Order: sequence, then C-alpha cells, then structure tokens
Amino acid sequence: MSQSEPGFLDLLAGTQRTAMHLEMRDVYGVGDEAADYERWKRTGERDSDPASEYWAPWVRLIGETVARGVSMRRARVVSEPVSDYIRYEHAGAVVNVAAGEDVRWLPRRQASDLLLPGNDLWVFDHDAVLFNHFDGNGNWSSPQWEVRTESALVNQVRAAFEAVWSRAVPHADFKV
Repeated sequence: MSQSEPGFLDLLAGTQRTAMHLEMRDVYGVGDEAADYERWKRTGERDSDPASEYWAPWVRLIGETVARGVSMRRARVVSEPVSDYIRYEHAGAVVNVAAGEDVRWLPRRQASDLLLPGNDLWVFDHDAVLFNHFDGNGNWSSPQWEVRTESALVNQVRAAFEAVWSRAVPHADFKV
C-alpha cells in the first residue's frame, strides 16, 4: 500500500534514540503471518528461528537499528486468559528479544485506570507517532497508518506508553 506520508521504515531510519511499540489488540489477522499462525494452531510449533525466511528481515532491521544506538521497546496490553493469537505472539517474542527488542506484557485488568490511545502505535524519539489502523478482525484497514507530529500529542502518547511500560511484566517473566 502506498501512502504519501512516511511509513514505518522511513520513521525508524530517522530514529536516533527510542522506538516504542504499543500493541493493544487480542487478535491480529495480518496476511504476512497467516501461514505461520495457521501452522502454529495445527502443530503448536512456532517459527522461532531468527534466520528463517519469516524472521530474518525483521531481525536484520532491528539489529541494525539497535546497533546504531536506538532503544527498541514493545509493550503489549492483553486480556486474560490470553487469546490463541496472544499465545502465538508470546511464542515468537523470543525472536523479538533476540533481535534486540525489550518486550513486556501488561494484563488488561491492570490498565483499567490508564488513559490509552484508541489504536496500536509506534513512537519515534520525541518526534512522531505512527498509529496503525486495523479493522474489527485485526486486518489492516485503509489507510494502514496515520503519522502525527504535534508535540502535545506525541508527549501524550509517550506518557501512555511509559505508564504501560512501568507496570508491564518483562517477557521472560510473563507466562501465558
């Protein structure tokens, strides 16, 4: 999909300090992981090889980003008991961590008093927020993203992410 505003790769390439990803859905239906997810549902086995065709591009991108000094943090707000999809994500998060991301999980019931944005998002430094847009089934909607740079909004979203982060459980300690 082509959009006139910068996308994830453009924004990440310009990031110098921090990239923060906030995920709040219990189910995603994005096509590039459909085959892996279906295999996991059938077999219980998740592709967790950082060198696999599925993971290698992400691992390379994150490795390069972290190598230039950018801190990569991912926080997931999840319902409990977790959905099958979240169990699938959890099984693959070992690759995110191996690539250089710091991943944490926050049970949704512990976020009740937090004011959170309505969409999943990425925050790049103190400069921009990329909101991801999904339909009700977790598929990309059109447009797929929206970039916002107003400093008050960026600060508000950063504060929401930090509130989640401060309560969230590190990946190694979060059991599904």
